[in-house]
Amino acid sequence: MTTDMMNFRDLVEKASDADLLREMIGFAAERVMELEVGAVTGAAYGEKDPARRAQRNGYHHRDWETRAGTVELRIPKLRK
Repeated sequence: MTTDMMNFRDLVEKASDADLLREMIGFAAERVMELEVGAVTGAAYGEKDPARRAQRNGYHHRDWETRAGTVELRIPKLRK
């Protein structure tokens, strides 16, 4: 968490407002997707669980057009 906060501080100091907004939107969207994938698989990232229902299998890279501009997302892939 500390490195996330340090990276966020660096981003705030160096980026313009539009860039900051795009980064925040992308960060929030990716966190929500990770939480959803954790619920679907039955285990958090890197967690070993014999009751796991699916496994992570990399990411799809997609562009998301928003009012703030294009946000690059990493969408988690799953395999059964």
